[in-house]
Amino acid sequence: MSTTSWFISIAALAWLGQILLGGWQVYQFNCAYDALHGQGHLVGLGRSGGRFTPRVVMALAFDADGYVRNGFTLRGLSVFARPRPLTRLIGLHKTQLVPSVIFAKDPASQTALALAIEPKL
Repeated sequence: MSTTSWFISIAALAWLGQILLGGWQVYQFNCAYDALHGQGHLVGLGRSGGRFTPRVVMALAFDADGYVRNGFTLRGLSVFARPRPLTRLIGLHKTQLVPSVIFAKDPASQTALALAIEPKL
């Protein structure tokens, strides 16, 4: 096997691994989202952007009165990021969710929370 063929084979295996791990991450996210959707009246989903900084995806389940029933956050730069429970917001009303106070030193989480507060129908 020549050096060029070896490099092409390694690149193809890395690409296939990325596809498989990305699919697994999407599956984990969808399972967490489905579980969250069953717990609340509305689910708000927010995402911060960034190409070379860790992205944050935040999902919050609100009951009919506007209180947070449950939530999770997915934070990371790679496909190894997994949904983690966001327990510190449970029980707070929508009006008590002030992103700049809750995540004072984390602008990415502030952006994700600000978008998740207003659930889309």
